[in-house]
Amino acid sequence: MTTALPAVRTRPRRRVRTPLWLLLPAAVVLGTLFVYPMWQLGLLSVLDFRQAQVSGGQPTRFVGLANYTQLLGDAQFWSVLGATVFFAAACVLATLAVGAALAVLLTRISKVPRLLLSLAAMAAWAVPAVSGSTVWMFLFDTDLGLVNQTLGVTGLNWMYDRYTAFALVGAVVVWHSFPFVMITLYAGIEAIPRSVLEAAAIDGASAWRTFWRIMVPVLRPLLAIVVIQSIIWDFKVFTQIYVMTRGGGIAGQNLTLNVWAYQQAFAAGEYGLGAAIGVVMMVILLVVTLLYLRTLRRSGEPL
Repeated sequence: MTTALPAVRTRPRRRVRTPLWLLLPAAVVLGTLFVYPMWQLGLLSVLDFRQAQVSGGQPTRFVGLANYTQLLGDAQFWSVLGATVFFAAACVLATLAVGAALAVLLTRISKVPRLLLSLAAMAAWAVPAVSGSTVWMFLFDTDLGLVNQTLGVTGLNWMYDRYTAFALVGAVVVWHSFPFVMITLYAGIEAIPRSVLEAAAIDGASAWRTFWRIMVPVLRPLLAIVVIQSIIWDFKVFTQIYVMTRGGGIAGQNLTLNVWAYQQAFAAGEYGLGAAIGVVMMVILLVVTLLYLRTLRRSGEPL
């Protein structure tokens, strides 16, 4: 006597392929905007491509990993890389702290102050980086700056010292970046059921404990987004550094990888070496992002 096996339900192929078709337009756009430039950047990094090759005076030569060998053997690369990592880490932490604090503040103030704070943050976010950096330079000007006049000091050049210059540029970067974190986390906090927060308040939880024990676990997926975005933005900061330090500061003391790549490519005419720096930056950001996502997955957080 034979028994019939239960029928195995299989998803129709149409259902499986539907998401792929929906993703196709975005994939085409991203491929055009990102994949092709990345391919060209990688190709340029393995070529001897200088001003002579640009003008057609000499033929372009394939040099393999020679640009990378030269880059990794340069002591300045490691110095600039260290400065870039330190600067980006400080900016990311400060941006998250300011954005999260103001997001919580938005939930605790009345409608009119909330509207004013949101408009002020959006204005800071909407200001072009060049314009915002120039305004901050006027505020901290050595002779006519409002800050020096308010402090009652004369002749103080805020951009002369390396660490003071990095701190000032970092403040501008945070000023430009915190609105994204603030609005994103505020939207996430507003999605938390009020009953949960009210229960925590009845149990006597402080504002800090409520934020750390209730809000942060719920906001973990959003925090993953803002952390990754902040790392990418702050690691490749160019405009604020270039404008405020006038190309990298005195004797290049405030160089970051992005500014240094620009100098090598367009000031020194070493386009292949500049492209190699860009590829190294891309690899570093990719590795950091993957490690961060892997850490979140290991902790059991849904993404």
